[in-house]
Amino acid sequence: MTLTSQILANVPGNPLEGLRRADRLWESVKQRSLSVPQVVDTSDTRLGETEWDAIVCGGTLGILIGLALVRQGWRVLLVERGVLRGRDQEWNISRKELEVFLELELLTEGELERAIATTYNPARVSFLEGPEIWVRDILNIGVDPVFLLETLKQKFLAAGGKLLENTAFEGAVVHPDGVCVQAGDKLTARLLLDGMGHFSPIVRQVRQGRKPDAICMVVGSCATGFDRNETGDLMVSFTPIQNQCQYFWEAFPARDGRTTYLFTYLDAHRDRFSLEFFFDEYLRLLPEYQDVNLAQLQLQRALFGFFPSYRQSPLRSPWNRILPIGDSSSSQSPLSFGGFGAMLRHLSRLSGGIDEALRGDTLDRKSLALLQPYQPNLSVTWLFQQTMSVGVGQKVSPNAINELLGAVFAAMSELGDPVLRPFLQDVIQFGTLSQALFKTAINSPLVVTKIIPQVGLPSLLDWMRHYWALGAYRGLSAVGERLENWQGGSPQQQYYIRRWLEAWQYGSGGDYSR
Repeated sequence: MTLTSQILANVPGNPLEGLRRADRLWESVKQRSLSVPQVVDTSDTRLGETEWDAIVCGGTLGILIGLALVRQGWRVLLVERGVLRGRDQEWNISRKELEVFLELELLTEGELERAIATTYNPARVSFLEGPEIWVRDILNIGVDPVFLLETLKQKFLAAGGKLLENTAFEGAVVHPDGVCVQAGDKLTARLLLDGMGHFSPIVRQVRQGRKPDAICMVVGSCATGFDRNETGDLMVSFTPIQNQCQYFWEAFPARDGRTTYLFTYLDAHRDRFSLEFFFDEYLRLLPEYQDVNLAQLQLQRALFGFFPSYRQSPLRSPWNRILPIGDSSSSQSPLSFGGFGAMLRHLSRLSGGIDEALRGDTLDRKSLALLQPYQPNLSVTWLFQQTMSVGVGQKVSPNAINELLGAVFAAMSELGDPVLRPFLQDVIQFGTLSQALFKTAINSPLVVTKIIPQVGLPSLLDWMRHYWALGAYRGLSAVGERLENWQGGSPQQQYYIRRWLEAWQYGSGGDYSR
């Protein structure tokens, strides 16, 4: 019996079975044996009248866009395969991202404050044998998903939205004038929004069984029994490369204990270890990480998962009238696990764009693709992900990743908050990135040159393409600011121009300063 199975046997909710279910899914991804469903079809016949303007499948993040659309006056149906309820574990985020709830009038100031379960400061970034860097007000707020989603759910229903719980999406047929969705009954809408997550059946059909290009694997727990500690860790490493992976840690106070995560970046090679093995590693190293004895801890919850990323992102729907949102769209950074922050960052842009698309009936696939545009500030992070991972059988110095990250963060710390803070919030900008790269190259040239054989010249050349695109988008965004209030042309022309302006703004990280 493994240490994981011994300890998780005493945690409420039978997390061991959930861990092993997740491992079976992980094994299917590695072996490329995950089924490829055929859930979307097309038809040339017209539907005529539709019951709904938009059907949102997947409620956890879908409720955000669903409520925003209902408040704009649209008929919205939300389909959730279970009960729409938040998990007990808090979502960590920075306060700035939460302001969109107030901007879109989805929550009052009082409701938003009630949704905040915990706040802590400061947070640490540290790598083996490197300096400790402390920052304030970065991912330092824990949001209570149970209160948040229940509040949004009741507001959605009160505003006229309809919710079907315990109802699974079964399939959809795209017609010239709408979508017929099978979810218990046949439902018709002008637009289908797929918020069913990374393993949505629609996404699996589009991807056709393709392996993810990268995986972020995460395990952890929320436990009591720690010494009182009101600080957090954003990214900490205290070990060299082990099992062809660099281990990273995150920790922060929670309402009912202290949450600690162990995470790593890897590919989906068939020889990669299991989630259960990784949980064993977490339990093995946790006492050293937090200076605590396992016997004094009482686990309230066990946390685990793996999050796939694809270079071909955000995902473009090959069909008219279907738009992936949230994790389904792969619009979050490959460095992140979980799309709550990415969803909030793009919520105003998405809800406004979908509103315009419905008003102008610009619901063909090319028009909807502009709502999930190419974002060079996401694409450049692929090289960062590669520098933090090691291939199966690849020979890399045991402390190479720690040395590189220590050098990069030391350079960003010297350059100050304008460079360091956006990066820690997954916002990459051309100017700040260029400063950080130049400073790192000057301070630690030998460390930087070691990266080339690790990531490979083709990957580096591909990264350069996105890096220069990031610079171009920054310039275009500056020009686009002068056209922001342009009102000429037809509604369709206005739709296209505004989507390009937003693509330049968000794709350059220009939204960060607003």
